[in-house]
This record gives sequence, structure tokens and C-alpha cells, in this order.
Amino acid sequence: MKPVADFTSALYLGMRHPSGVLDSWPALTLGKPAALAEVPGARNVALALAALQGCPAATLLPSTLHLFWDLFGMLARERFVVLVDGAAYPVARWGVERAVGLGLPLRVFRHADVPALRALMATVRAARRRPLVLADGYSPGTGRAPPLADYAALVAPSDGLLVLDDTQALGVIGAQGGGSVRAHGLAGAPVLAGASLAKGFGVPLAVLAGGADLIRRFEAASDTRLHASPPSVAAVAAARHALALNAACGDALRATLAAHVAGFRAALAADDLACAGGAFPVQVVRLPGWMDLAAAHAALRRDGVLAVPQYRKGAALLAFLLRADHTAADIGRAARALRHLVKELA
Repeated sequence: MKPVADFTSALYLGMRHPSGVLDSWPALTLGKPAALAEVPGARNVALALAALQGCPAATLLPSTLHLFWDLFGMLARERFVVLVDGAAYPVARWGVERAVGLGLPLRVFRHADVPALRALMATVRAARRRPLVLADGYSPGTGRAPPLADYAALVAPSDGLLVLDDTQALGVIGAQGGGSVRAHGLAGAPVLAGASLAKGFGVPLAVLAGGADLIRRFEAASDTRLHASPPSVAAVAAARHALALNAACGDALRATLAAHVAGFRAALAADDLACAGGAFPVQVVRLPGWMDLAAAHAALRRDGVLAVPQYRKGAALLAFLLRADHTAADIGRAARALRHLVKELA
């Protein structure tokens, strides 16, 4: 059977945390919500994540769905207008839908369009409301980060708030993989960064980081901390292990990942194949208009390469999610398979 080069997993740094390397635990869950008792070690992990992200405080949740549902439910009690960057990821938008259902007005502006956001700010002030801007820290589909420092500068004078979905960035960009707050110099700005650790750090839990007062308010108002289970004891142990790995070899893993991205792009360029994604590990190849996406995806599989088929704005795309634990042979195989694909289906 032909070996497979898998480019469908977003475990960017290759962290997997097998049970044998984790601290042991007597039970997976406490059987009680976080409002009654924190999972052992959760506070220390939250403090470490806050420091990594350049924020004063943080708290842990089972997922970003729990996080953004709670966060926008809390913020809906205030006189905000929600202003959403058009590239924001769906999970955070589901939280926005809750806020809109509770009465907050909503406006969407084009991705990274600072003049459009500035114009919306004038209407927010005229309505005697505060701006609440939602954006992704990094949007792989666009190949760039939005101008987050500009967003923060616009909301600050109006007692506003910038909320980030930093899932793609945490572990991958910023000093020591600290994400967008550190990468964009947002320390001290009115910002809350919510992120899953499931991509960069390979851990199925989420963290909300920001100012100490906002985090305290969030924990007091959180519905899921009262009515749902907290992150499992195993997930907290895995997060502790991920942070230890990040401190020991995270920069080396990020350097390896960057080299893989550069090598992949260079190999495709040598065959006159263009891909979008810049220096980020999600690389997207746009197929020629005459090429059938299903047939292209099946042909890659026959060559032992797994990629993510996508349709976006009528274009057929193949996304390759690169990881630090890929090998140079994996990268070469993907480039050769793409070259063979174009010749085979031409």
C-alpha cells in the first residue's frame, strides 16, 4: 500500500500529547461545573497562557463555541453595536448571533477595510453606542491578518472593545507563538482574545485572555461555567504539556514549519504553479477553471497525497495544511503530485 502524505490536519506544530507522556489523572471530569470547582491545574495553565499571549489574565473553556456564546451573551447587556470583519470565522459569528438575538445591532464590513470601519464608527457614535469589533487574528482564506492595531486604535476612544478569534494564530505567530496580541503590539489595548488550542498546540480546549477586570466579569457572567462541564482533566494536562513543549522547542518547531512553507511554495513555483497563503501553513492552490475538483482530489489520493477540497466564490481550490512534523519527502511528494495532476487532467 502506497504511503500517504496527509495535508488535512491543522496540528501545525505537530503536537499530539499521547497519554503516556501526560500527568496521570484520577478521573476525566469532576462531575461539577467550573462555577463550583476549577479543574486541578486549570488556574496555573490559564495564567501561563495569559503570560504567553501578553495579557494580564485568562480563563479556560471547553471550546471556542462555549467561549463566544458566553462572551457575546455577556456583552449583549451593554450598549454596543457589533461590527464584524467580513472574514471572521463562523464559530465566533454564532456568538454574535446570540448578541443580535438579545438586541444588539449588527454591521459587517469588508475584510481589513479600515476606512469602512471608520465610517461605521461615526454611525455608532451618533447612536450613542459603543463599538464592539470582531475579527480573526489571522484569516487563512485571505492570506493575511487584518490591521488589528488600527482596529484597536479606532475602538479605544469610544470605550469600545476589539474581540479576536485567535485560533489560527496562537502557537504559530507572535513571539514564542503568543498570537496576535503580541504580534500586533496590542498589550494594554481594549482587546479580548479567544482561541482554541486545538490547532497550534494540539489541545481540545479554549482560552479567553484579556484585562483582569474583563476576565473576572466573564467568569461571573458565564452561563457555560454554570451549566456545562469545564475542560476535562486530561485536556488541562495536555495543555500543561503543550506549554512545556512550547517553552523547550516551540521556536524550533516554528522555524521548521516556516521552512516547510517556503519549500512547498518554491517547489510549486518551479513548476509554474501558484499558491496563496503567504508564510502561513495553510497553502491554497487554485485549480484551472476546466479542472473538476472531485476528479482532482481523487487523483491526488491515488498519488498518496491528502488535501482539503474547497469551493470559494465559484473557484475550485485545494488546501494544503502544512505541519512541523511533515518531512521534506512529504513536501516534495505533494509538489510532484500537483504537477502530475495538472498534466494528467489537462
